[in-house]
Amino acid sequence: MEGALVNIIVQLIAGAIGGTAAGNALKDLSLGKAGDAISGAVGGGIVGQILAAVLGGAASGDVAGAAAGLDIGAIVRDLVGGGVGGAVAMAVVGAIRNAMMKG
Repeated sequence: MEGALVNIIVQLIAGAIGGTAAGNALKDLSLGKAGDAISGAVGGGIVGQILAAVLGGAASGDVAGAAAGLDIGAIVRDLVGGGVGGAVAMAVVGAIRNAMMKG
C-alpha cells in the first residue's frame, strides 16, 4: 500500500509541474499559476493511474531495488505519465474555458 501512495504522490507532483510548464508555454490557454498547477495535478493523477493500470509493473530485473521499494521503472513511468497528463489536462481545460468565454 505504501508503494501505491508514493506512486500517486509522484503522479500528482509531476502533473502539477507539467501543468505549470504547459501554462508557461501556452500563455493563451493558461489558467493562472494556481489553476495550471491544480488542473495539472488532477490530470497527472488520472493519466498516471490509467498508465499504471495499462502498463502494470515495470519490467526491470532489479530485484534488490524492487525489494527495497525503489522501482526506478515505476518512478519514471509515474513522472512521465503524470507530467504529460498534467500538461494535456491543463491545455484541455484552458481551451474549454476560452471557448466558453467566447460564446
